[in-house]
Amino acid sequence: MRVWVAERGGAAADPLFPTRRGGRLSRDALERRLAKHVAAAACSCPTLTNKRITLHVLRHTAAMRLLRAGVDTSVIALWLGHESVETTQIYLHADMAIKERALARTAPLNSVPGRYRPTDALLAFLESL
Repeated sequence: MRVWVAERGGAAADPLFPTRRGGRLSRDALERRLAKHVAAAACSCPTLTNKRITLHVLRHTAAMRLLRAGVDTSVIALWLGHESVETTQIYLHADMAIKERALARTAPLNSVPGRYRPTDALLAFLESL
């Protein structure tokens, strides 16, 4: 990014990715460019064809990677431009790996780590209800 910023020149307040006329790219223009590059990438990675890749998905992915890297949710909220940290809490609810790590930290000292596996008898009882 530093190389691109140096190459494009301009003031700090100028758009990072300007239009031909120097203005900001619209959301639609960004979505079209993303779709174009996803289609090109799908030629060498066919699994992309079945995936819905949007700017929102990329934004969510970036937020989740920050969260997994241990960045505080209040910092992520600022980075995303959320008015409230509560909005960012949605990302916490979506990540099973974070939930599993939190549960592993709260396990009793004498317990065996890992997921709970119910017995066949318990499953049979539950299915009979």
